[in-house]
Amino acid sequence: MKRPARVRALFALAVIAVSVFIAVTVPVRLGLDLRGGTQIVLETRSTETVKADGAATDRTLEVLRGRVDALGVAEPSIVRSGDNRIIVELPGVQDPRKAADVLGRTAQLSVHSVLGAAAATDKAKEGERLLPDEQTGEQLRLADAALTGQDVKDAEALFDQQSGAGWHVTVDFEDDKGWAKLTGEAACHPAGDPQRRVAIVLDNKIISSPQVDPSVACGAGITGGSTQITGSFTSDEAKELALLVKGGALPVPVETVEQRTVGPTLGAEAIEASAWAAVVGTALTALFIIVVYRLMGVLATLALLCYGLISYAGLAALGATLTLPGLAGFVLAIGMAVDANVLVFERAREEYGARNRPSSRSALTAGFKGAFSAIADSNVTTLIAAALLFVLASGPVKGFGVTLGIGVLASMISALVITRVLAEFAVARRWVHRRPKMTGLASIGRVRTYLTRRDPQLMRHPRRWLAVSAVVLVVAGSGIAVRGLNFGVEFTGGRLIEYSTTNTVDPDHAREALSDAGFPQAVVQSSGDNRLTVRTEELTNAQAVAVAEAIDGAGGGAEKVRDELIGPSLGDELRRNALIALGLALGAQLLYLAFRFRWMFGTGAVSALAHDVVILTGIFAWLGKPIDGVFLAALLTVIGYSVNDSVVVFDRIRELWRKDSKAPLAQVTNRAILQTVPRTVNTGIGVIFILAALALLGGDSLTDFALALLIGMLVGTYSSVLTASPLAIRLDAYGSGRKGGRGRGRGGSGRVKSGAEDRPERTRTAARTR
Repeated sequence: MKRPARVRALFALAVIAVSVFIAVTVPVRLGLDLRGGTQIVLETRSTETVKADGAATDRTLEVLRGRVDALGVAEPSIVRSGDNRIIVELPGVQDPRKAADVLGRTAQLSVHSVLGAAAATDKAKEGERLLPDEQTGEQLRLADAALTGQDVKDAEALFDQQSGAGWHVTVDFEDDKGWAKLTGEAACHPAGDPQRRVAIVLDNKIISSPQVDPSVACGAGITGGSTQITGSFTSDEAKELALLVKGGALPVPVETVEQRTVGPTLGAEAIEASAWAAVVGTALTALFIIVVYRLMGVLATLALLCYGLISYAGLAALGATLTLPGLAGFVLAIGMAVDANVLVFERAREEYGARNRPSSRSALTAGFKGAFSAIADSNVTTLIAAALLFVLASGPVKGFGVTLGIGVLASMISALVITRVLAEFAVARRWVHRRPKMTGLASIGRVRTYLTRRDPQLMRHPRRWLAVSAVVLVVAGSGIAVRGLNFGVEFTGGRLIEYSTTNTVDPDHAREALSDAGFPQAVVQSSGDNRLTVRTEELTNAQAVAVAEAIDGAGGGAEKVRDELIGPSLGDELRRNALIALGLALGAQLLYLAFRFRWMFGTGAVSALAHDVVILTGIFAWLGKPIDGVFLAALLTVIGYSVNDSVVVFDRIRELWRKDSKAPLAQVTNRAILQTVPRTVNTGIGVIFILAALALLGGDSLTDFALALLIGMLVGTYSSVLTASPLAIRLDAYGSGRKGGRGRGRGGSGRVKSGAEDRPERTRTAARTR
């Protein structure tokens, strides 16, 4: 075995060993929709200066959302209920008291002058507060707050290695003068006097009351606007305190009025059905790959199992929370892992047949080498999108970015390292060398044989394909204007009703009853003994009666104990951040593709992507399907598929153009499409097995998700071949004409020649017309 092969083998073994260790020792956290968690109802309270109205509650909600994200409680659902209530759902947190401890602390930070010590029986005078200090419990009389949390600029937990003092929290204030004045007044009192202390209060509790250092002069104070909170912190305590302080003060105080443990929104049966659907779909995909690629298919299946292990370990190691949008990221990553293997094997088939390779081993080596650029470019574009979604978005969109990024990295390791190690080891065996047909690489396949025989000229009239795409775009897009978008509860808000039932009701049974009553999208959760919470869209009085009757029938009697209007869980800021992240992701992909290929290819790929988004949204509008968090996850997945397909075609165009720089772009594009169609067909069939299994076996909760992915995959495959490519041809022709190109090849492409960095530049030479 050569040295590079040994390095790959050792790397693969190390990755698998570490993944097995993590998978066995570290569990993956499941989201509220998969395993349940804790629900907390917070109520905002008015102060002397701020009224707890709807606007103040919305600002409080956004601060809580950022704070919960910063504390590592992943994938929370935070919605407004009425004018002054906020409903928080924390997945995986089964102890309501622990969750209340995380959110109940409102982080109302304030800094006070100490007026002196007080006896236990003393009462606070007007304008004073009596609080025990953090060390001895001595009562201190505090003046009104001199600084508040709004004056905090930054906070950071640090470990002092030099002095060995341990963990502390550094707090920087916005106003340098305010902190200097406060400490300067305290410095006028003698050492040991309580009035020389400054009290830092968090949620009506003194967390630090240090004395001003003797070196500080009276009236001068501590300049620089910075201080340290010390006091025997552990690492977690210091980091949590820094996050709370840095998160900013809430506009108004909040009070926990209700806390409970709730069951999963998908239900046990739905989760089990989804698991079976994933197993069946993956098994059918593996069987298909084995039938098509024989021994190589078996090895690719083993590599896909390793991909699943690596992905699971990656989620567990990062402490990520797996939710339904996260599962969407895995579906996309599985498709890319399958696609990478198919790309390599199809390329090896080409090398074996076209160049008469003497062995499967040399063909396989050439296949990995030839497919590497397409695999790398398609994965890099997806990683760009995943990184931007993670950095800029929040909530379920951020979760999608995490799982997608992990899945893409795992798929690259699976296809480029593990599959290669297994395949190279297999083809080096003597008994395999003697039976080349067993490898699945000695035949070019039925699809390639058919296309070679027929040689269709798909790009002879690129405008016709663009016209077809435009018609489909208009027809589908008109659904948005004619039917409108049926936004789900996450976008529009809705109604939350809680019932107390006579008998214990399984949430799955209640979901079936509501579905039969005409509410298939209702979210049902168990919220205690003989209690059910139903979340739906806005209801008329008649619809509310129908919901009550369905629950009454399922529970042998039901009494309504709560009925509230709720705000959207995909709030304005979350939606805005998601759109910004998506727009930047598209722009970044455009720039990357323009750099790696040419501007016309990047424009074609991103235009095809926008085409797919409009068509999928329009079809859902015509069908009246809800536009909710599940659809958002499917839409993001479709975007990844579309770009991936376009990159594969453009990579082959670049390679062919490099070999024949004088050929018209239309001719090169046609050859590239025909050469990549076998990969497109085989990858598509493999993914269809998974999606069809999800649609048929996954239950109502995943039907719309699988349907959106099926539609998006078909549209994305079409657009990457018959929209992005023709558009690139027309853009090239336009650019050539504008620069003075005189002739056109068939299909309207100017002639090019190879330039630096493998990026062809146009010449003024006329192309052949015969």
